[in-house]
Amino acid sequence: MLSLGSSAPSVPVTDDQDNTVTLQDYSGRNVVVYAYPKDDTPGCTAEACSFRDQSSAIAQAGAIVLGVSPDTPASHRKFKEKYNLNFTLLSDPEHRLLEALGAWGEKTSYGKTSIGVLRSTFIFNPQGILIKSWPKVSPQSHGEEIATFLQEA
Repeated sequence: MLSLGSSAPSVPVTDDQDNTVTLQDYSGRNVVVYAYPKDDTPGCTAEACSFRDQSSAIAQAGAIVLGVSPDTPASHRKFKEKYNLNFTLLSDPEHRLLEALGAWGEKTSYGKTSIGVLRSTFIFNPQGILIKSWPKVSPQSHGEEIATFLQEA
């Protein structure tokens, strides 16, 4: 997991509009990056909708939200449209950004061990420095947890 005080990784990925971007493209404000396993699955949908529902509070705190998963930009567009998601989703099929964040690795689900996305969240300040991370999250209420943190920071 990326340690507090670290700079945002400068790994190029593709956003949901097929643009190549890095986290540095979003500097100048707080950036919430949440790593999730797969579009349109129960936990990931709950988490995305939680961020959507807290978008006003997050924006009022001067932050933007970026989701990142191995899904394609086309999958992200469908996911955004289906659930009216109002933030950018990043496509990282080779999991380079996910690995740089420390959000890719071994995990256990239902007693089975596999390698994949470790659901986690990172907040970078306007200078691109990591100020807070959550190595494990509860998808249903995570947007509210992030909004509360940002408002109190």
